[in-house]
Amino acid sequence: MRRSLIAAVAATALATPLAVVATAGSAAAAPTPPRIPVTDFNHDGYADLAISAPGGTSDTTSGSISIVYGSAGGPDTAHATTIDRATPGVPGDPQDDGRFGYESAAADLDGDSYTDLVVGGAGDKAVVLWGSANGLSGQGSSELAGDAAPHVTAGDFNGDGKRDLVTAAYPEPEDPMDNDDRGMTISYGPFTRDGKPASTQEVVTSQTFGPGDFVVGDLTGDGADDIVSSHGFEEMAYKSQFWKGGRDGVNTTPQKLAPSLGGAIADIDKDGYGDLVVRDIGGNFEDMPYQKGTILVKYGTANGPSTTRTAKITQDTAGVPGVGEEGDEFGSSISAGDVNGDGYADVAVGIPGEDIEAIADAGSTVLLKGSRSGLTGTGSQAFQQSTPGVPGASEKNDRFGSDVLLSDTNKDGKADLTATAPLEDGTYADSGAAWHLRGSSSGLTTTGITSFGPAAVGAPEKGVQFGAHVAR
Repeated sequence: MRRSLIAAVAATALATPLAVVATAGSAAAAPTPPRIPVTDFNHDGYADLAISAPGGTSDTTSGSISIVYGSAGGPDTAHATTIDRATPGVPGDPQDDGRFGYESAAADLDGDSYTDLVVGGAGDKAVVLWGSANGLSGQGSSELAGDAAPHVTAGDFNGDGKRDLVTAAYPEPEDPMDNDDRGMTISYGPFTRDGKPASTQEVVTSQTFGPGDFVVGDLTGDGADDIVSSHGFEEMAYKSQFWKGGRDGVNTTPQKLAPSLGGAIADIDKDGYGDLVVRDIGGNFEDMPYQKGTILVKYGTANGPSTTRTAKITQDTAGVPGVGEEGDEFGSSISAGDVNGDGYADVAVGIPGEDIEAIADAGSTVLLKGSRSGLTGTGSQAFQQSTPGVPGASEKNDRFGSDVLLSDTNKDGKADLTATAPLEDGTYADSGAAWHLRGSSSGLTTTGITSFGPAAVGAPEKGVQFGAHVAR
């Protein structure tokens, strides 16, 4: 029976690229330093959060997404907005198992300086919620043009400063068994308010079943985002593929990479090239829930991910807190950002299957520090609900760290960590919750930490799995 891949995380992308500066007398231009865009729906300079709750039952509209705006004090839950299929203006109708918010992507699609949000569900066309001075609402929202897209990620794939989308939507082959015709669609911005892109590019991936997710960012330092796609069928994982972006769009001749799922691209060693950090899954998807977990780092070059300068990091790597154990799933979620303001991108790693003492699958997170020598275990930090100062208590099957996001919600120049536990029990089982730890010059800190569940933002609670996904 065919089983699609589930994107563990959508990738961190770039903002409007900086100019490429040529060095006098040099044969080639210097790389364009990668930049991480701010998800800012109301354009006030504070990064906002879009937290999905795709679970629930028909009486909770089977899926919603909550917008929590950033402020000087961090996430402002008092003025949050929750949007679902029943919200006035949102196309479509609530349905059982609709899983609205199952996947989402944040980008300024129409070029008005307000970040917009693409929200996907189960089998429906994605909906675009348009940003404004008042943030997001259902009013004026539209369906994204094209086929229903189970996976969507934003980037700037031709380096023109306008945000684009890559989706797994692709015309069905004439022969349903001809899986080699599967592919992805690149939709180039700017988009009109009825969800139509300026142009599209359909790319045949020539890979059985997929893409299953996308990791996006500028590995080559040319100012255009590149794409890494994951592929597989049932238990079998196939090679991931690197697709180079450029002035003329995405190059259709890919470079094959080791099988992976989820990840981020960011400049860990501050050399001007984005570096690829992914979950290394081996060759079998069915083994993933039982794996200790490994993340694979491929450092960026002008030609793409390096084939020689690579690293693998696990919980058994020197300096990384904890011990690798079966089922930990170290690297199940990955996000990158500069937590301490030193100019090197740091990497947050979710470990949702981590046992805390005798508490099975309570979950944890680890922050790995970037440096001139790259990503290592030196200076790493770990946080879970049993960490002093972290609200709550570690409980069986909470799966803390199911999704992680580094973003600067209080505009102090340092990325903060949002970590979620979608199976956290509140008034109801599996209502879910999120925790927010601030960045500082010494790394993440529990000073000023906040936590909140769906009730705090006015969202439905019963089994909704709040925090199953946080938009990038």
